[in-house]
Amino acid sequence: MDDSSRPPQQPVAPPPFALPPEHPQATVVLVLGILGVVGLPVVAPVAWYLGRQALREIDANPGAYSRREHVFIGYVLGIVGTALLAFLFVAFGAMFIVWAGMLISLAGSM
Repeated sequence: MDDSSRPPQQPVAPPPFALPPEHPQATVVLVLGILGVVGLPVVAPVAWYLGRQALREIDANPGAYSRREHVFIGYVLGIVGTALLAFLFVAFGAMFIVWAGMLISLAGSM
């Protein structure tokens, strides 16, 4: 049989590009950052801390992990949530001082 009678073969495509694995804490940092801003500001400092650690690991070994964007977003949300938490502490502290002052003044007028 003559090789010219066979149809031409398609070239074999190279395997698809494989992404590096996701950083193990990428989703955790993102979820904690969102929770810290949306309604549970107590977890925001944890998102900030874990996000900073994960960013250092990703930046120290470029190409080893993916989802740096998720870690960065969670990190920034952790900072914002921590600022909100600090504001809440200051606001409740001021309310407590006003409340205590009112109680003292009421007790003094009796």
